[in-house]
Amino acid sequence: MDFRIPRWTILDRYMIAELAGPFSFGFAAFTLIFAATQLLAIGRMVSSEHAPLLAAIEVFLWELPQYMSIVLPMALLLGTLLAIQRLSGESEIVAMKAGGISFLRMAAPFLVAGLAMSVVTFWVQEVVAPYAADQVAYIENTVILHTNLFNRDLTVFAPLPGGGRQVTVATSYEPHSQALMHVTLIQYDRNNQPTQIVFADRADFNAQKWVLENASFYRFNPDGTLLAEPRVAQQQVELGENPTDIVKRISLSDPEQMSRSQIASIVRSGQLTQMELRKYVTTYQEKLAQPFACFVFVLIAIPFGVRAARSGGGTSVGFGLAVAIVFIYYVVLTFFSYISEAYVTLAALWAWMPNIMFTIFGLIRLRRAASV
Repeated sequence: MDFRIPRWTILDRYMIAELAGPFSFGFAAFTLIFAATQLLAIGRMVSSEHAPLLAAIEVFLWELPQYMSIVLPMALLLGTLLAIQRLSGESEIVAMKAGGISFLRMAAPFLVAGLAMSVVTFWVQEVVAPYAADQVAYIENTVILHTNLFNRDLTVFAPLPGGGRQVTVATSYEPHSQALMHVTLIQYDRNNQPTQIVFADRADFNAQKWVLENASFYRFNPDGTLLAEPRVAQQQVELGENPTDIVKRISLSDPEQMSRSQIASIVRSGQLTQMELRKYVTTYQEKLAQPFACFVFVLIAIPFGVRAARSGGGTSVGFGLAVAIVFIYYVVLTFFSYISEAYVTLAALWAWMPNIMFTIFGLIRLRRAASV
């Protein structure tokens, strides 16, 4: 059999050129819409929190990549609608059909562009956006708010030999000395009954071990009485997490701003509550599925663009259609996101369900448009 790679034809170049202009317009329009809300927040930051203007501008610029995973599919949707509207409204599609070119062949460059933009959106989401989120957090905490990112409560969970678990709570973490401050350590047996509580001024990480400083031990006897032991200057313990893991977990608190690899690393750490685990697993699966909204939107936009042209619609109609389609898509996405958190074992299926539903709908519409 003779397998040949499809050639890049004049038709393909022409269709992509038709898409480029409306796509650029949509990208600029939707970016400005999202940026407008941020400009108001930046204004409040400068006026109310007395943030340096340069730092506020840096925050504004670094926050832009966070919206790209939404802006790019929306811009591609609007660009496809407007491009198809123009081609159909000026009878170019009719002329191409008269020349023996099928409607599906005309649509192929748009679909390929949608698939390519899905890959680009995934790359922005996984590489650019997490780095930008780190920069925003650093500027806001160190330059604007003058606070330490690590000065907040944290909790570490660890299993105990023979069953049971240990919960360690600290008021803050000092990254330069690798120490937990004001530590409370609670041990539970396999029946979830407390067996020991330890209070310590700090816990230092030395030689791959945590050492409690100035620790007080209180043990619970089987009869329910409490036994206090003499204060210990130093006591070696296992906490279940090393400083590197702690830094990674407390510096990345929102899975929406993480890459899939960062989410997977935190899930594997075992330090998430059941509710947090559901959210992280759901977000992990959605971050793979959502970038392919670019392809799905193109598939839906092609037949809608033909219909809008036949009804005499212009740019305003195309913009309205784009907003309506995006609104419906993200309502469906939110619905399945709630289902995914409730039934997390099928999170991968729920994450892809909006794309599956809209793809089926788009294929049916595209087939009808091609048969006319």
